[in-house]
Amino acid sequence: MKRIVVFASGSGTNAENIIKYFATTKMATVTHVFTNNPNAKVIDKAKNNQVLTTIFSKEDLFEGKVTLQINEIKPDLIVLAGFLLKFPQNIIEAYPDKIINIHPALLPKYGGKGMYGMHIHRAVVDNKEIETGITIHYVNENYDEGNIIFQKKVALLANDTPEDVAAKIHELEQEHFPVIIENWLTTNR
Repeated sequence: MKRIVVFASGSGTNAENIIKYFATTKMATVTHVFTNNPNAKVIDKAKNNQVLTTIFSKEDLFEGKVTLQINEIKPDLIVLAGFLLKFPQNIIEAYPDKIINIHPALLPKYGGKGMYGMHIHRAVVDNKEIETGITIHYVNENYDEGNIIFQKKVALLANDTPEDVAAKIHELEQEHFPVIIENWLTTNR
C-alpha cells in the first residue's frame, strides 16, 4: 500500500477529504499529517480519522528535523493541502517530483507569496475575472511555480462575492484533489 503524507496549516478540509477518500481504497493511505500550526483544525480531523499528527516549528522544518521524520515514514507522495510555509529545499531535493500542492486559482495568475485563501478570492473579484479555478502542481523552490499537473476552471458571475468564489473553489478541490492524487499514484512510482 502506498503512503501519503499531508502537510496542512489550517482547517484541514482538503486533508480530511483525502484521508477519507483513501480509507475506502486498498491502493494508498494517509499515514501522517504534519502541521506548523498548533491550533489548526486539521489536527482534530486527522486524529478523528486515526491518522498520526506531528506539530512542528518553522525551525524544525528548515533545520532538518521534519526531513528526518519524513524519511522514517518513506512516503510515496507528499501532499500540501493548505500549507502556508514555503517548502524547504532539502525536502524538495530528497523527494523530486513527489511533492504536490493545490492552489485555489488558475496559476500562473494569483500565485506567489501571500496569495492564499481569501486573499486570492478577493483579488479575483476585484479584477472582475470571469473564471477562476484550481491548480494542482509540483512543488519547487518557488511559491506556486512548479509544473502544473491539473487545472479545473469554474465560471464566475458578475455579482459573485469572495465568499461565493471560495465556495466554488472548495467544491472543485473536494471533487478533484483526491482523484488527481490517485491518478498520480497509479502512474508514478
